Formats: sequence, C-alpha cells, structure tokens
Amino acid sequence: MPDKKLIPFACVAMLVASPAFSADAFPTKPVRIVGPFAEGEASGLVSRRPVRGNDARAPGFIRVAAQDLAPYPTKPVRIVVPFAAGGGVDLTARILAQKLTERIGQSVIVDNRVGASGIIGTEYVAKSNPDGYTLLVGSQTSQAVVPAMYGKLNYDTVRDFVGVTEIAVSPLVIVIHPSLPIKSVKDLIALAKARPGQLTFGAASGGTPHMAGELFKLAAKVDLLFVPYKGEGPAIADALGGQISMVFSNLPVGMPQAQSGRLRALAVTSKQRVATAPDVPTVAESGLPGYEASTWFGLFAPSATPREIVAKLNAESVAALNGADVKERMAGQGLFVVANSTEQFAEFLKMEIPKWAKIVKEAGVKPQ
Repeated sequence: MPDKKLIPFACVAMLVASPAFSADAFPTKPVRIVGPFAEGEASGLVSRRPVRGNDARAPGFIRVAAQDLAPYPTKPVRIVVPFAAGGGVDLTARILAQKLTERIGQSVIVDNRVGASGIIGTEYVAKSNPDGYTLLVGSQTSQAVVPAMYGKLNYDTVRDFVGVTEIAVSPLVIVIHPSLPIKSVKDLIALAKARPGQLTFGAASGGTPHMAGELFKLAAKVDLLFVPYKGEGPAIADALGGQISMVFSNLPVGMPQAQSGRLRALAVTSKQRVATAPDVPTVAESGLPGYEASTWFGLFAPSATPREIVAKLNAESVAALNGADVKERMAGQGLFVVANSTEQFAEFLKMEIPKWAKIVKEAGVKPQ
C-alpha cells in the first residue's frame, strides 16, 4: 500500500491515500479554491477561473479588499446631520468636521439630511456602506427619543450603530416669566402642586427641552401642561410675553434673557453648576435631588465598520476636541467637550438610551 502523504495547500487539508492515488500525478483536473468571504470583505486570493500550478498568481485572480492595505482615509469623509443647519447637532458636527479635516488630510463634509424628526438622515447612515466614509452626528433625540416615540423603524439605533465618541454635552436652564412668585425649584414644585395643569412649558416636541420637562414632571410628581412649538425661539418669545410659564432652554438661548432680567433663571439641569452661569444652582441642589437632563451629541458609524477604522476615528476626534480652541468655541455656545473613548461612550449609551425611552413611554409622548 502506498505511503500516506500530506499535500501542501493554502489551506490545511489531508488526503487519505488509496491504491489508485498517486501524488506525482496530481493535479489531473482543475482545482477550485473557495473563498469564504464576499469580494471586498477579507484579504486573500479568490479565483474567477480554474487554474493549475504556478498560474495561481496569474491575472485571473483578484486580491480581495486590496484597498484595506491603504491607510484610512483615502477620500473625503461625510458626516450626516439629521437635523437642520443652525441647531446644536449641526454646530457640533461642523466644529468637529473642520478640525478633522485639518488632522486626517481629507475633507470632512457635513451633509444635512433632514426630515421626519431626524429619521431620514439617521436611516441613511444606518444603511450606508460601513467603510468609515459615512458617519452620523446624533443626539439623544435621534438615538433614543425619536425611536421610542415612533415605535418600529427601518433601523435600530443600538444594533445598527457603533458610538465613536461622545462629542459634547449642553445643559439646559429653567427660565420662567418674572411675574410668577417662584424663586427656586422648590417653589416651582410647590406652586405646580397647588395649581395642577395650570403651569405651562413650551418646546419643540421630542427635543431635549421637551423631554427635560417631562422628566421633571415625573420626578417631581407634578402636572405641567406641555405646549408644542416649532422650535425653541418661538417658545422663548411666548415666555417673554407671558403666554407660557417657563421653558427648559438651552443655555445660549435662555441665559441672555435671564441676565437681562426679562426672564428668571431658576436652575441648570446638569449635575454640576456650569462655569458660564456659576450663580445658578442645579435642579438637584435646589429642590429635586437626582435630577439631570442635558443634551448630548455623539459621533456614530454603521455598526459593521471595521474596528481599526472606529479606533482611528476615535483617536483623531478626541485629539481634535481636546484642543484649547475647540473647547473655547464650544463653551461659547453652551457646549462642554466630553471626548471619551469608544468603550466609555458605549457604557454611557447603555444607560442613556433606555432612560429616555422609558421617559417617553411613561409620559405618553407622541409625535406632534
């Protein structure tokens, strides 16, 4: 019986000898090498035609994902903003995009794809090629509140995205009309309990100012009447005119009105006092312990994006955001840089997305 022999292949294989087998005569017909990946998904050689012997390096072969050998990025990167230009999400995206352009040697373009409360732009990125060239700057509105409000969507913000880094947070400030006999959060809660359903707050439906008010209602066990607006500007205008009682306002919008005396600032919604308004207490310290509600903004990529690309995006983004000029520019807009690791952002999202989804459900918030 002939000796058993091992035949060398690109993959490990054992041929069991038989009386009719002769290693010297192999191969006697075309050999097929099966690649277990689709073209472009892994490196290696995949045959498009049967070949023999030294022809394995002939032009009939292609090298899969040869572009992976080139350092990322090799072309412009697009950051999709699912909301209109001029808002907080757009502002943070443009600040980051400018600095990334300077760092990575490729243009980083902001693309506003608006509509359906951020669903259109978010879905576009979720279904994009996960190659690191189409990214999303989102917030808790796009990633947690809107999915909870609308129910089943064509994407899942947990399954279909990976968080690259949390860019920044923006606390809110509760501002009230000065005619109200309220000097603190404790006073506000007492008056709201004395006048259930009579005190009003206004905001765009589903945005952080709206959800901050709903969280306040649940935490304080009070009945405040929500008045929907197209945006924060009209809500502030009606607060100034006395048509509504209060606004949970973004700092750059509400604080100038409070500093002018046209509105009264009761408290900021962050865990700590903010440097730009050091005399304004937090909600937690002025009557509602444990309360916190800030707008956060994050950079996301499709979940199947290669880990090495996510790691590079994180490193470059963190370095860009930690620049003194960026922090100063952000602070001037009421934004405070976070710039955490991918792992830290993932842990944050594990708590934050269920938190806001629960608030939407408990408050019965519906699309307006």
